[in-house]
Amino acid sequence: MFDFVRLICYFSDMKTLTPPTTKISDQALKKGVALVDLAEYRRLQQAAAPTYYLTGKAAEDLDREVEEALRESREGKTIQASSIREALAKYDAQENNKN
Repeated sequence: MFDFVRLICYFSDMKTLTPPTTKISDQALKKGVALVDLAEYRRLQQAAAPTYYLTGKAAEDLDREVEEALRESREGKTIQASSIREALAKYDAQENNKN
């Protein structure tokens, strides 16, 4: 587990400085660890994916869509598939069976 960065400790004579240290678990090291400065981290974070904030009618419409999708999922009305192509084929087959 990470041992959060220890604070820099100044001793009474102010001449000794303990640098910050970070303990990284063996599991994390096996997966890979990247250290970047805060400015670079924020740049990467902003470039990762856009964030949208909906208000008013758009937010209410999305809320209704999500509620409906969750209800259909609980009722077992959703299609489970490994790809969009497979899902569309299953959906088309269901629609053809209804007619």
